[in-house]
Amino acid sequence: MDLFLSAPNFSTLRCTHPYRSPAPLRSRIFTVRSSSLPFPIQKAKYYRELQAAVGVVERACRLCLDVKSSLFSYDERIIEKNDQTPVTVADFGVQALVSLELGKLFPSIPLVAEEDSAFLRTNNLADPVVNAVIGSSSSVDKSWTKADVLEAIDRGGEDAFAFGTRPATYWVLDPIDGTRGFLKGTEALYVVGLALIVDGEIELAVMGCPNWQEDLANRPTPDVQEFENILSESGIVMVAHRGCGTWAKRLSFEQQTTISVPSRWTRCSVDYYSLVHEARFCIPESQTWDSLPLSALFSATTDADSVGDNQILLLPKCCGSLCKYLMVASGRASVFILRSRVQKTIKAWDHAAGIICVHEAGGQVTDWKGNQIDLSADQTGRRIIFPSGGVVVTNGNLHNQIIEMTSFD
Repeated sequence: MDLFLSAPNFSTLRCTHPYRSPAPLRSRIFTVRSSSLPFPIQKAKYYRELQAAVGVVERACRLCLDVKSSLFSYDERIIEKNDQTPVTVADFGVQALVSLELGKLFPSIPLVAEEDSAFLRTNNLADPVVNAVIGSSSSVDKSWTKADVLEAIDRGGEDAFAFGTRPATYWVLDPIDGTRGFLKGTEALYVVGLALIVDGEIELAVMGCPNWQEDLANRPTPDVQEFENILSESGIVMVAHRGCGTWAKRLSFEQQTTISVPSRWTRCSVDYYSLVHEARFCIPESQTWDSLPLSALFSATTDADSVGDNQILLLPKCCGSLCKYLMVASGRASVFILRSRVQKTIKAWDHAAGIICVHEAGGQVTDWKGNQIDLSADQTGRRIIFPSGGVVVTNGNLHNQIIEMTSFD
């Protein structure tokens, strides 16, 4: 099965990603419009932090689109890390941008993130990253130097808790979750994911998905009209705050020559399926259905029009975990199952932002035994999570059934 969402297969998701070939973003003037959150400040303890996070994630998404428009003119901008995963100027640029801007606004809150500058220094990529960051930063500070950018990347990549301070509050960032999707093209999903952790609890999150689009004609939920406003050729941003729900709106990119039309926030909810054989499943691109315990009870098909008895609908694979959380939180998928593997470490930044978005949309996230995911289990660096068996993400209605079925393993 293809590792990426192709246009024909993506129709199974009832979404469309028609190919577009816009003019390079460097030749157009874009602004990122700040906007209020969809709930009152009195209701959200971390309103200011979430508002800042939305702004920086939108700028990070613009950076991704900007880099992507010229990416393949520069072969040296794509390199492979030691774990055989790709990394690009956009990955480093997003991490630097988020580190710089949040560090300016919240200097006491450290950042835990995926990358460090060693790859840039050894592959001579620092200058393209600096240019990308400065081009996408807010108008407040355009004077950042190469040293500032490299230091900002390392603030997220180094152990923020190495000196025994272990702050109770910290940001967790995945600069680009699904870099292979970023490299694939406009029809593939990737996510910029940012979350704020306080005393081991996820308090807020923002996920930006520049390529997200939907065809709502066949959306099997009763509130179809509520999602019409997030149709956009420039993707969506999804936010969640503890106790305030999960919300989405169009990414706020606009050309300065156009009339501003404010984006409207829409509340997101998981789907309503309560029978396993009717649910829509997604799994990691690195795993197969046959490797999961549920395969003993159900076979899988990717053809939505021919789901038979004892079969489930398996959605086409897409890169990264956060886009799968996004699909569950928005009602696109019912279940996401990830199996832990001994040789692969599960990182907090692949899950933190998605967990609260699913919870606040009405779903559930646990390990295979039904335990909550412990983001503070890694006392050293807050980077690793240790779910028993793996991670189960559902619409809530199906959660206990899926947990029982994974216990067959």
